[in-house]
Amino acid sequence: MAEQKTKKNLPFTGIKSIRALKNRIWNDYSIVVVVLFIVTVCSIMAPRFLTLNNIMAISRNMSIVGMVALGMTFVIIAGGIDLSGGHIVVTSGAILIMLERNPAIPIPAAIMVCIAVALVIGMLSGTIITKANLPPFIVTLAVGIFFRSVTMHICRGATIQGRNIPEFTTIGIGSIGFVPIPLIIFLSFAVILSLVLKYSKFGSYVYAVGGNENAARYSGINVHLVKICTYVLLGLCIGIAATLDFSRMAAVSASQSALQYEFDAITAVVIGGTSLSGGRGRILGTVMGVFILGIVSNIMVMMAISPFLSGAVKGTIILIAVLLQKQDK
Repeated sequence: MAEQKTKKNLPFTGIKSIRALKNRIWNDYSIVVVVLFIVTVCSIMAPRFLTLNNIMAISRNMSIVGMVALGMTFVIIAGGIDLSGGHIVVTSGAILIMLERNPAIPIPAAIMVCIAVALVIGMLSGTIITKANLPPFIVTLAVGIFFRSVTMHICRGATIQGRNIPEFTTIGIGSIGFVPIPLIIFLSFAVILSLVLKYSKFGSYVYAVGGNENAARYSGINVHLVKICTYVLLGLCIGIAATLDFSRMAAVSASQSALQYEFDAITAVVIGGTSLSGGRGRILGTVMGVFILGIVSNIMVMMAISPFLSGAVKGTIILIAVLLQKQDK
């Protein structure tokens, strides 16, 4: 009798397994479906949208904010936030241009210093947040304002020019075949960081800290170190983003460059399904979120929609994404 019952239950078990698999696939890859849907709608609304040149232009432009968003993903999963991203892009970028304009300094050395500055600032933010036990949005906001102000003072609020030489500008405007170099760098880091988040101990610690900080501490995880490391990683991504951004024109404006980069990065991360309360998120979602932002900005230009409405559109997208996350819980 027991064997007959087991055999009877097998079809139902199989159906449940199939449904569970479908739900898992949908939860993991629904953002890809959303991107494909948006691309389809945009291509109908504007036939010029789905051209290779336009898609590559979107990819090149969004790769810069995308780099910031990759690091931001780790910070938010660990339960933090960073409002200094755009300001630190300008600070590290200004140092990059100042060094690059000196012919005696090799370009790779200037880039390394740029990245190192962003790393140190990230470490500073993470250390203040953890050791002083202060809210991350307050600390990072203060750090960002401080360094933007110092950069504007040093540059006297003006645009500083570097050497417009191919060895430098190729980083930002060059391509390999038809694929922009910034896109290649962005996707390469996305793959690497996705593997780190999914398969490394550090990745599991980041999820644990964001999911339940006290439980993570009691299980032996150095919570403070994990948090600081996420801000250092964000600093690395910011330094690379600054290099990609300012190598395009070999110039930086201390007052106008990289405005709102941190908010665009946070928007992309949230759109991609990362929970603002921490403990949940994926790099794939962030990458898709970055391209959704790029597509929306591009179609607004093509449809001659006022650029002053871009903030309204992004705010609406964030609100919808957060409401959907609340329903998933």
